[in-house]
Amino acid sequence: MIAPSRSAATLHDVAREAGVSLATASRVLNGSTRKVAESYRERVEAAAEKLGYTANLSAQATARGTSAIVALLVADIADPYFGQLASGVARGADEAGLVVTIAITERDAQRETRLVRALRGQRPRGLILAASRTDGPDSVGLDAELSAFAAGGGQIVSLGPDGPGRAVSVDNGGGATALGAQLAALGYTRAVIVAAGIGIRTSDDRVAGFTAGFTGAGGEVQEVVRGGFTRDAGYDTARALLERGLEPGTLVFGISDVVAIGIMSAVRDAGLRVGADIAVAGFDDISTGRDIRPGLTTVRVPLEDLGYRALHAAVDAEWAPDPQPLPLEVIVRGSTPPRR
Repeated sequence: MIAPSRSAATLHDVAREAGVSLATASRVLNGSTRKVAESYRERVEAAAEKLGYTANLSAQATARGTSAIVALLVADIADPYFGQLASGVARGADEAGLVVTIAITERDAQRETRLVRALRGQRPRGLILAASRTDGPDSVGLDAELSAFAAGGGQIVSLGPDGPGRAVSVDNGGGATALGAQLAALGYTRAVIVAAGIGIRTSDDRVAGFTAGFTGAGGEVQEVVRGGFTRDAGYDTARALLERGLEPGTLVFGISDVVAIGIMSAVRDAGLRVGADIAVAGFDDISTGRDIRPGLTTVRVPLEDLGYRALHAAVDAEWAPDPQPLPLEVIVRGSTPPRR
C-alpha cells in the first residue's frame, strides 16, 4: 500500500516549530543580510531540518529580483580547461552561499543565445561567460539577450577584454608572445599553428601573440591551420599536415593543451616521436599535459583562480578590477627539447 503523500513544509511551519516570527525564519533561511541572534538561527535551522523544509527559489527570485544562483556558460564541460575553471567558480559560490548552474554552449552563438534566454527565467544573480566569444552576425541576437539580462538586474562577467559587463581576463596575447620567444630561443626556426576559426577571440589573440614572439626572435611561422578547440580537431589537423609532409624539427603550436594533446597523438600514430621528430606546444597547463610523456610545453594559466575571481566579479557589489593580473608562466617540458 502506498503511503499518502505529505504536503511540503512551509516557512510558516518552520516559524511555528521554532517558536519565532515569520520574519525571523525568513531572514535565516532566505539569506537576508540582516543579522539574527545565533540562538534564533540555530532554532530555525533545526526546525527546517526536522520538517524537511527547502526554500522556494522561484519565490525568492520573484521577491528579490534575483535568485541565489550564478550561471556559468562553458563551451565544453569535458574539456579540463572548463572543469578547472568551474572548480574555482564553485569554490567562490560555496563561500557566498550560492548555487552554480552550468550550461554548455558548444561554441555556438545561436545556442548560447537560447541558453541565455532560458537562464533569464531563473533570474540568476550573475552570468559568467567562460566560452570564447565569436564575432559575426550570429552574435547579434546574443548581444540583445545579454542586454535584457543586465537590464533585469543581473551581473554579466566576461572572461576576456571587450566583452559585456565586468571583465576578468587572461593575457592570452602576452602569454603566447612569451611562449613563442622562448621556443625560438631554444633553437626552433619553423613553426605551424593549429588554431580555431577566425573570429574566436581567445584563438586569435594566441595566434597573434605567438607569431609576434616567434618571428620577433628570428623564427618563421610557416602556416596557420584552422581547426577547432577540441582534441579531435588537433588530431585531424595534425594528421593532414603530416600526410602532406612536415620537416623534422618543425614546431607545432596547438592553440590549447587539449588541441596539442590531439596533435601529439597524431604524431605518434604516424610513427614519429614527439619532441625528437616533431615538437609540440600548447596553452593552459591542464593537468593531463603534465602527466603524459613527454610532458607538454605550455603556458600555465591559474584556471581555478580565474574562476574564483569571476565569481566575485559576478556577485560583489563593491567589485573593482584586480590591479594584479593573473600570473602566466611558460613551462618548457619534453615535447620541445632544445634544438642545436
